[in-house]
Amino acid sequence: MSCHDAGTATAVIDSGTPLVALAGNPNVGKSTLFNALTGARQRVGNWPGKTVAVAQGAWRTPGGNRLRLADLPGSYSLLPDSPDEALVRDVLTAPPQARPDLVVFALDAANPARNLYLLSQILDTGIPVVVALTMTDVAARRGTAPDPGALARELGLPVVPVEGRERSGLDLLADAVTDALKAPASPAARWSAGSPVEPELEALVRASARAPHPYPERWLAVSLLCGERPADAPADLVSRARAGAARLEHAADGPAPGTDPAPGSAPGRDCAGPIEAADAELLVAEARYGWAHAVIERAAPRPAHARPTLTDRVDRLLLSRSFGIPFFLAVMWGVFQATTTLAKPLQDGLGDFVSGPVSGGAQALLDAVHAPGWLTGLLVDGLINGVGQLLTFVPLMAIMFALLALLEDSGYFARAAFVADRLMRTLRLPGRAFLPLVVGFGCNVPAFASTRILSRRSHRLLVGLLIPYTSCTARLAVYVMIAGVFFGSHSGTVVFFLYVASVLLVVGMGLLLRPLLFPHMREEPLVLELPPYRLPTLRVTGSQVRQKLGAFLRTAGGIIVATAAGVWLLMAVPAGAAAGGGFGNVAVEQSVFGRVTEAVAPVMAPAGFGDWHATAALGTGLIAKEGVVSTLAQTYSAEEDGGPRLTASLHATFEESSGGHPEAAALAFLVFVLAYTPCMATVAAQRAEIGTRLTLIGLGLQLAAAWLLATGVFQIARLLW
Repeated sequence: MSCHDAGTATAVIDSGTPLVALAGNPNVGKSTLFNALTGARQRVGNWPGKTVAVAQGAWRTPGGNRLRLADLPGSYSLLPDSPDEALVRDVLTAPPQARPDLVVFALDAANPARNLYLLSQILDTGIPVVVALTMTDVAARRGTAPDPGALARELGLPVVPVEGRERSGLDLLADAVTDALKAPASPAARWSAGSPVEPELEALVRASARAPHPYPERWLAVSLLCGERPADAPADLVSRARAGAARLEHAADGPAPGTDPAPGSAPGRDCAGPIEAADAELLVAEARYGWAHAVIERAAPRPAHARPTLTDRVDRLLLSRSFGIPFFLAVMWGVFQATTTLAKPLQDGLGDFVSGPVSGGAQALLDAVHAPGWLTGLLVDGLINGVGQLLTFVPLMAIMFALLALLEDSGYFARAAFVADRLMRTLRLPGRAFLPLVVGFGCNVPAFASTRILSRRSHRLLVGLLIPYTSCTARLAVYVMIAGVFFGSHSGTVVFFLYVASVLLVVGMGLLLRPLLFPHMREEPLVLELPPYRLPTLRVTGSQVRQKLGAFLRTAGGIIVATAAGVWLLMAVPAGAAAGGGFGNVAVEQSVFGRVTEAVAPVMAPAGFGDWHATAALGTGLIAKEGVVSTLAQTYSAEEDGGPRLTASLHATFEESSGGHPEAAALAFLVFVLAYTPCMATVAAQRAEIGTRLTLIGLGLQLAAAWLLATGVFQIARLLW
C-alpha cells in the first residue's frame, strides 16, 4: 500500500566482502534471480554517489561464502540512453578499486542474440563474467534452447542454466561464481571484432596500457574509436583514436550495412560520436552483431520453420487495437471488484474486533489503573481507534497485492505499456512512459525514480508532473471505506471508475501541460522486450505480497501513529479561554483542531462536503493518505461515548453538508482525494527529480484541479441523486 521510503536510503557497501553485479537486458528474469539468491536479505538504496536506486543483498552460497549482490538496472547497451543505463556503465567502468569483482550476466535462452550484444560490451571492461542462462523452459518449448556446454566453449565463460522461479541451478551458479572469484588472475574472456576493426582496437589497447587513466583499457579503446571522449581520457589516445577512425572510414566502401539493432538503441549504433566517426561506430556495431550471431549459430541452431508460440498467438489478440484496451479495463475491473468483495467480511470482522474487545479491553485496563483522562483519550480515542481502523484494510491490501502479483508473474502486466502506447502518443510521450505511471498506481514515490528509463529530459519532466495524478494504493483505503459506506454492493465498480478517472486525468493534464511547458517535445518509438506468458507460482506471488504488505505495515504504521498522536493532541488543546475545559477535556469543536478545520470547511461547501470532519481528514491526507481514514475514525470517536459508529456518522455528516445529496458529496470527496497532493513524501521525491519550480507549479495545479473537479462532480451528481 505504501512504500514512501523506497529508494531513499543510501546503500551501505561492505568493502570487505566481494561485490557481484547482476547485469542483463530488461525482462530476462534478472530480478527474479536476484530475489531467489538473496531472499529477504536485501535492501533498495541509491548507489554511492548516484541518484539511481539499486537493490542490493547478501548472497550466502552453499559453501559458506558471503557475497554482496547488486541488481543493476536492466540495460540494452553500455551506451547510456537513460540515467539507469548510465549507472550500469559507470559501475562497470569505475576505477579498479570501485569496480565489481565479478558480473553474473543473465542471458535469456529464448533470445540470446540480443543479449550477447550487451555481453560483448561487458567483456570489454575486463571484469570476470559468469553467465546465468535464464528462460530455459521457454526456449525448450520453442525448440531453440542453446546447449550450455557449447555456449560456454564459444564464449570462453562459465554458463549455468538457472530457473529463479523454481530455484533450480542456484547451487551450481554459486559454485561457478566462487571458482571464478578464486582465479582473478586468469585472462579475461573477450570477443574479436575481426578485420579491419580488431587491429585498430589492439593498437589502441596497447597505447592505453601505457597511459594513465582509470578506465578498462579495451572499453576505453572502443569508446575512443567510436568518437566518445570519457572524462580524463589522455589527449594522445584521443588523437590516436581519431586517426584510427579515419583509417577505418577510408577502408570502408560506404556505410556499413545495417544489422538487427539492439532494443532501445538506434540501428547499428554502438556509441554516440561525431559524424566523422560514423563508419567506425557502424563497423564496431556490425562486428558485435556478427559475433553474436556466429556464437548462436554454433551453440543454438534454429529450426528451419519456427512455429508461432503460445505467447505469439495470445499477443495477437490481447495486444490488438480493437481488443487490447477493453480487455485490460475488464481485467482491472475484475481485480477491484474481487478485492472489495472478498475483503469485506474480513474487514468487518477486524473492525468489530478493534472497536469492541480491543478498545473495550484497553478502556477497562486504563480505568483499573486509574489512568488520567488525557492518557485514556490518547490511547483509546487516538491510537487504538485511529490505527485500528486503518489496519482493517490489511486484508484488502493483501488480496489486491496478490491479484496484481499474479498478473505480473504471468507476464500480462508488462503488456500494459504496449496497450497504452497509442494513448501515450497523444501526449507525444513514448509508450515506455506508461511504465513509471504504472508504478505510480502502486506508490508515487518510486514512480519518480522510474522516470529515469526515459531518455529525453522533457519526457521525464512531463511524466514527473503527471505521476501525482496516478491513484496510489494509499488512496485505495479511502476509496474502499467511503464507497462501502455510500455505495454498498456497487463499491467495487465505483473504485474501478476512480482508477479510470485517474487515467483520464493523467491524459487531460498531459494535454494541458505539454503545449504550455514543452511545446517542442518530439515523439519516440516504443521498443520494449516482453516476457513470455507463464503460469504464476505461489512462491513468487507469496514473496511479492509479503514484501509489499510488510512495506505497508512498516511505513504506514509509523505514519499513522505519528498522525493519530498529533491529531489527538490538537483535539485536546482548547482554542482559547472561551472553549472551556482543560487539556484533554474539551469538545472537539472547541479545540484547536476543530476551530482550524471548521474555518477551512466553507471552501469545500460547493463540492458538497463543507464539514470540518471532512476537511480535517483531507488536511492530514496532505501528510499521508493513510491518515485520512484514521482521522475520520478519530474525530468521530472523540465525539461519541458509545464507540466509533463511523458508517452512521459519515452518512449524517454528508447528508447535512450536501443538503440531502450524500452520495453526490461522497463521490465528489473521492474525486478530490484522487486529484489533490498525494503526500509529503511524494512532494519530496518530485522535487528531487524535476526541481522546485515545476514541483510548486504541480502542487498548485493539483489543488486547483481537485477543487474544480470535485465541485463539478457534486453539482452534476446532485441532479441525479
